[in-house]
Amino acid sequence: MSGRISRGPLIATAAAVISAVALLVVTNPLRQPDGVGAFVDPAAGDRAALVDQSQGPDGSATTGTPTPAGAGPADTSAPPTDTPPGATPPGTLPPVVDHGPRTGNKVALTFDADMTDAMRYQLRSGAVRSYANLKIIERLEQDAVPATFFLTGKWVEQYPEVTRRIADNPRFELANHTYGHLAFTGDCYGLPRIARRKMTDDVARTFDIVAAYGGRQTRYFRFPGLCHDRTALTELAPLGLTVVDGDVVSGDPFATAWRPIVRAVLDGVRPGSVIVLHVTEANAPMTDEALPHILAGLAERGLEPAPLSEVLGAPAVAPAR
Repeated sequence: MSGRISRGPLIATAAAVISAVALLVVTNPLRQPDGVGAFVDPAAGDRAALVDQSQGPDGSATTGTPTPAGAGPADTSAPPTDTPPGATPPGTLPPVVDHGPRTGNKVALTFDADMTDAMRYQLRSGAVRSYANLKIIERLEQDAVPATFFLTGKWVEQYPEVTRRIADNPRFELANHTYGHLAFTGDCYGLPRIARRKMTDDVARTFDIVAAYGGRQTRYFRFPGLCHDRTALTELAPLGLTVVDGDVVSGDPFATAWRPIVRAVLDGVRPGSVIVLHVTEANAPMTDEALPHILAGLAERGLEPAPLSEVLGAPAVAPAR
């Protein structure tokens, strides 16, 4: 996905610089060439067959789904059909997916809802008006377009009514983007790094916060900046989730024009693609203008937005009430 990331100008103040880097997207260090570790069927019955292409301590690729020390034997049975999409047996290394099968015509629109302490400061100080782009939600509602929202816990706490609105729409899925958008690896665009001992609780806390809103819950998770390594995956193994990166990065954070966003999406999209966008208005101010053109371009290519779970081939689950 290198070459598609659009970096806009950094904000002058130190606090804004921190919030800016929180949204810049990094090339996934775990990504493999297309067809190698790129797609794992979350509905597959044989969980032992899931392949991890993470880096080992020596930097070499590793395979298999080793059970973290002290976690006990891995449960390789398929989860019950009423489990949320993306659920995997707790204790197994989470699968990492970029996209779904390259068949059919479905693609997933995913929107990250970032929120850092620096962004909260910007709101309190009046430096920015909003990190919730309601125009995006209104367009999706108006055109009856399915989408999946990766929510940080702090964003949900800042915008409970907007979260409720998302959860109440049966076309929208809810997923996890950590609690406060901290880095899970070193050198992740300058983001403050979360301690290893806090990683599991951070993500578990966010699942609990999001679950309270009902709707179409998932066990999908996205790392801030797409930065992750084997250590981070191991710490999340107890939570039974699927890590979702994305094969089409829009470059919408801090874009100053909508056309490059549209071009980045339409140049890279293919059947099964997972498109990464942002719903954080002040830090991604052109996304709402780009969205209608993206939708039109997808339609021209015969591609249809669908919930992430459908694109990845997970079994359908009724919304929680």
